[in-house]
This record gives sequence, structure tokens and C-alpha cells, in this order.
Amino acid sequence: MQRNMAALADNTHDLVIVGGGIFGICAAWDAALRGLNVALVERGDFAEATSANSFKIVHGGLRYLQHADLQRIRESSHERNILLRIAPHLVHPLPIVVPAYGHGKQGKEMLRAGLLAYDLLTLDRNRGIGDARQRIPNGRLLSLHETLELFPDLERRNLTGSALFYDGQIYNPPRLAMAYLTSAVKVGVTAANYAEMTEFLRKGSRVVGVKARDGLTGEILEIPARVVLNASGPWAEHLLRLRMGLELSPKGVYSRDACFVTPRRLPGPCALAVQGKTRDPDALLSRGERHLFLVPWRHYTLAGVWHAVHDGLPGDFTVTQRDLERFIEEINVAYPPFRLGLKDVSMWNAGLVPFGDNVPGASDLSYGKRSRIIDHSQIHGIEGLITMIGVRLTTSRRVAAKAVDLAVRKLARNAPKSSTAVTPIHGGRIDCLDSFVNEGVAHRPAGVHVDTIRALLYNHGSEYKQILRYLESEPGLAELIPSSTVLKAEVVHAVREEMAQKLADVVFRRTDLATGGNPGEAALRTCADLVGGELGWNEHRKAEELREVRACFPSF
Repeated sequence: MQRNMAALADNTHDLVIVGGGIFGICAAWDAALRGLNVALVERGDFAEATSANSFKIVHGGLRYLQHADLQRIRESSHERNILLRIAPHLVHPLPIVVPAYGHGKQGKEMLRAGLLAYDLLTLDRNRGIGDARQRIPNGRLLSLHETLELFPDLERRNLTGSALFYDGQIYNPPRLAMAYLTSAVKVGVTAANYAEMTEFLRKGSRVVGVKARDGLTGEILEIPARVVLNASGPWAEHLLRLRMGLELSPKGVYSRDACFVTPRRLPGPCALAVQGKTRDPDALLSRGERHLFLVPWRHYTLAGVWHAVHDGLPGDFTVTQRDLERFIEEINVAYPPFRLGLKDVSMWNAGLVPFGDNVPGASDLSYGKRSRIIDHSQIHGIEGLITMIGVRLTTSRRVAAKAVDLAVRKLARNAPKSSTAVTPIHGGRIDCLDSFVNEGVAHRPAGVHVDTIRALLYNHGSEYKQILRYLESEPGLAELIPSSTVLKAEVVHAVREEMAQKLADVVFRRTDLATGGNPGEAALRTCADLVGGELGWNEHRKAEELREVRACFPSF
């Protein structure tokens, strides 16, 4: 997968996609499988914003029971099923425990009713999943004894037990996006990161392409298209307003969804749902305050999610030290045994997602519920332009397929229906995950540690041997980046085959180096030397890249 800006302008594409987050990438993959000529441009790195900073949960729709939103329950369960099948190396079942106290809304009675209703509504949630390890079990109630075995430090006053249900968890969100992108490029998509769309090209009332600036060279080029899909997420409305003078109605509201990572571990493999401070004003049935989640992930615990309406430009949000202190305080009140402090936060993640309509200053916020696909010919009289704004990573494939359906109709093409629901993505051709991992570990090359090969197997799936081949011709790439499980070969592969252009691309999105926090100065410098050697950086450029990466880690 090579970055070739000139190829973008070589011909008139059926579809040009602006935005290389998970929704735009899924649309590129879907359209290419249908035989369309597709180009994809991204102003920064692929999946560097909201897509990379998700809470890593693939929602099956259980919480939508509170809203009696049967459509979202069915859609979410269906999409979770698909991800468990097409990306078994990257998406796995996650057990979650919800404590029950007393009786009534806080007790096991309401939880039992919820689990039963959900299981009945999602009876087909494991259809087509041949690997038992990837199936989502029925929810069930746990006794007081079973609950305390899992979480012995829970508040015991009025504790009667708990409910256990399962959702999905993403092992590595940026690598999921990269797997989709690699699949798309393999079937003909021309993609480029650091290619900022600066103008919609128009002929009268029709959009006929985009103008883009190469962020690495400054070169401007025109990319002709029969249809343009604006898939730039929280930037979508800003681009329409700035580049076309168009407004959407209703105007979108966006939330800064934030979570944090801590190396403090939970006592077992189950996530824990604890009640925070705010309520869901849209819930028809509610147990009280909204749940926060403490989730085991890799060798860390994820805590979240916190929501705040963001009114500024999409790139102008952050998570401050005071924000984190409030998050920590809420977790410590909800689950005192964790006893977190600011020093325990190794990384925060945050991104912008569409939100509901809320009164200014409200503490109990209404969340966004539906993705939007806008045909601008219908509302603005502009042909050849579609905007897609997605709500949840879980449904990115489905929403992208609907956007491509619309593009196909505009092209008046006799194209096949979407096949992304049944086509494994790059690395996903695995029949049984446990057997695959065990075989990979057993036959790993001499000198490659078990933890390293396991990480390779999960990150790259059935394509992991692409990394190991470097070791045959360049034995020095078998060395590890200091204080990590990352092979030097992974860094080189990221530059040669995965379009990494900056140090941050490798550290945060192509490898596990910054999975849970700062890997240390030795690791960063070693990585910078490798990337710089591949891209011809001088010492000044390496120093700049290192400063940029260091600034991304929390410092208190």
C-alpha cells in the first residue's frame, strides 16, 4: 500500500471519498467491492481522530432497551456479529458485570427482565459464527457469592448479586481501520493520507470532484469524480459551510466523548458497570444514574465514557487536568476500591461524535442516536454530493453500505449489493482463533518471544507472516523496540507497506508502542531512527517528530 498522490488525478473516479476515518474507509472498501473506481483522501493520518480514540467496545444494543429502540438493538447486534466474523483477530466477546442492589429498579428483577428481553430480540446474534470462542453467550444472573468472587471489593450493603452480559471489544481500533483500508487498496482503491481537501470542484449545480493539497509537499491537485462522498465526521458540516456555503438542518451537535487508560488492573477478565452521576433523560426505563465502565483491555483498564457538548471547531477540543480529576473522582465514588489518582492515568482518549439536542448547561445529556446520510440534490439542489455523518463505530460498515447504495443510484450503475458483511477483511481469514493463535505461538521463529508473536497474531491476523518475512532478509529487524513487544520489522513494515508518513503514525496507530501510554524515550528514539532511515529524515526532522509525539502524552 503506497502513497501516490499523482494517481489520484489520473482519471475521473466514480466515487471520491473525503475523510479517512472508519466510516470513510468502510465506504471505500464497500464501493470497491462493487466494482467502482474509488479514491480516498484524508487531511491527517487514517483513523487518527475519533476512530482511534473510541472506548473500544462494539455495542450489541443492550442499553437501547431503555429507549425501547428495537431497530438500534437489531442493527447493533447484527453489526457486532459481522465484526466477530470478518475480523476475528481484532474483535472478541467481552463479559460485563452489572451489580444489583436491593430490589426493584436497582435489583436483579429488572436486570433479569432486561437480559431476557435482549436475548429474545437477538436470538440470531451468533448466526454464521462457526468459532465458539467468538460467539456471544446468553446473559445470566450471578449469585451474591459468584459476584463477590469476581469483584470481592464491591460495596456489600444491599448487594444481592449481579447480571453478566457480553458485548464486543476491539483489540486495536486503528489496526481495525488499517485492515479495512488495506483490503480496500487491494481491490483497487487509491488512497492518500495527509491530503487535505481544499475545494469542491463544481460545474454549475453539480460537484465534479475535489481539489486537494498534499500536506507533505504543498502541491495542489484536482481529483475528478462523478460522485463525492463527504465522510469527514465532525468536520463534515464545517467543510460544507466553509467550502460550499451550505448548512445542514438541523445543525449537528457534537459531544467530546472521553475515556482514560490506567495500568491499574481489575481483579479478573470481566468489565464492571458502575453508576455515575448523570441520568439519561430519554430513557423510558432506567435503573437511575447512567453507567460508567471499568474495562480490562490488554494489560490496562479503560475507564469511561464522559460526554461534554463541544461548540467550537472540530480540532479545538482537549481533555484538561481538571477534566481528568473530575473523571477520577466520579470513578472513585462509584467504585472506591480502585482508589485512582491522577498519577495512575497513563493516557486519555477523546473524539467527537454526533450528539442529541440538549438545553445549554444541562448535566443529564441526550445522546446521538442515528447516523445521517444527506443527499444534497434533495435539500440543496447540488448534484453529485453526499454527506455521511456516523454515530457509532459499531455500525460504520452498515452506514457506509447505505451511503454507497445512494452513490450507486446516482451513478445509475447496475452494481451488486454490498458484500462487506460476508467478506473477511485483511488478516481476518481465521476459522478458529484459539487454534490459530496456538499454532502461531508453537511455530514462532527462534528468538521471537511469546508475547511478541501473540501481539502480531492479534494485530495482523492471518497476514502476520508478512512481518516475519522481514526477519529472513534483514535479521536486525528481529530486535524489539526497547521496553515493548514491538519488533523493529513492524516499524519498517508500517512505512513500506502501510503509508506511515510521520513518527506519530507508527507510535500511535500502526504498532502497539503507545497502546497504553508513553513507551519511554529509548523506544521513541529507536522508532524515530527506523522511520527516519526509511523516509530520509535528517536529525532536525527527527527531533521535530519526537517533540510532536511527546506532546501527545499526558503530563501533569
